[in-house]
Amino acid sequence: PTPHLGKIESTNPCGEQPLLPYESCNLGSINLARMLQTTDGAVEIDYPKLTRVVKLAVRFLDDVIDVNKFPLPGIEEMTKKTRKIGLGVMGFADMLIGLGIPYDSEEALRLAEEIMATISDEATEASKKLAQERGVFPAFERSIYAHDGLRVRNATRTTIAPTGTLSLIAGCSSGIEPLFALSYKRNVLDGTQLVEVNPHFEAVARREGFYSEELMQKLASGVHLSHIDGVPENIKRLFVTAHEISPKWHVKMQAAFQKFTNNAVSKTV
Repeated sequence: PTPHLGKIESTNPCGEQPLLPYESCNLGSINLARMLQTTDGAVEIDYPKLTRVVKLAVRFLDDVIDVNKFPLPGIEEMTKKTRKIGLGVMGFADMLIGLGIPYDSEEALRLAEEIMATISDEATEASKKLAQERGVFPAFERSIYAHDGLRVRNATRTTIAPTGTLSLIAGCSSGIEPLFALSYKRNVLDGTQLVEVNPHFEAVARREGFYSEELMQKLASGVHLSHIDGVPENIKRLFVTAHEISPKWHVKMQAAFQKFTNNAVSKTV
């Protein structure tokens, strides 16, 4: 967006934030699993809530630039010239499961575009409002936005990060990734192994009557759900995990989100 300031020279560690020299990385992620509502027994996306959260998050991330203590004057100068922020998502796989949509499906791709287009549009509108209140970013006049009259506070608004630790803290699936496993073993401090089960899968397994400790141990040992007898086919289709999804579908999902993302998308393929 600001070619006169130089060329992209690096990214942050996971590649989702292209950076000019001395720019910093200022990201936040919306938990999409919390953006569902049930109406007359049907689960649907709560778009009014999503819109409110996007507006709040954009304002919050813009505030971060002003209250942050920068380690070097050069970083502060460049960050405040472009005021780039990167609002993204996590919990996408959880959202799909809540809606009953398999990850590797055309419907999931359509939903990905719809969700990210909404976030992108609302983030831009929020940045425009901030520009009216606080002014455009200082490097605006020679930016790509000066030509089309899009007066925004932030040179970029959206980024999709992997949210590894964030999603663990939030208790949701990471970034735009599918579930990595339905059940896995966690090593705790004294060397004890605990079997942890995805809560969505456990709830469905108990409701449908095929839950057992033996099943969870099998899944934790690396056996895929698709290879286990006694589980309904529609459940197997819905709870597909990362290694069962072909690279083509991983790339298609990344492309669906990238279409409406200012910066880049971190995605494991």
